[in-house]
Amino acid sequence: MSKKSVDDYITEGLYGKRRPKEAERKMFLGTLRERIVIALTIGQVMTDNGLKQLEEAMKKHQDAKLLINGHVSSRFLKEEKALADKYNIPYTSITNENSDTDIGAVLTYDYAIDKEEIFIEEVKEEESSETNSFLAKIKNMFS
Repeated sequence: MSKKSVDDYITEGLYGKRRPKEAERKMFLGTLRERIVIALTIGQVMTDNGLKQLEEAMKKHQDAKLLINGHVSSRFLKEEKALADKYNIPYTSITNENSDTDIGAVLTYDYAIDKEEIFIEEVKEEESSETNSFLAKIKNMFS
């Protein structure tokens, strides 16, 4: 390891110690990808897509915590907060003016769990309305 220069000490004093994977932390509301159980985009939070998957994840991971994007209006986060209260999961609203992220909420641990798939697949509106229509049900009965 190389010795720190005076500039390094001054920079560290002004801005704090450098943390690894800072860009990843900004994207995932202050946590690392390797710690995440499930991540919801802002769109999924605002339309409640993935609320069922979030609840399933909360049932299985009751020691986790929920990080919520502070830039999303609280009226869109009522159900997520209610679920966190239901399963006694602490939640924190993260507002970072220096970061621009598409992540709306993250269920995470303080340590690495290395879950392969953390994102929920988007369900297209056309597909969901087609499968729920009366004609689609009749069509499925004969196919």
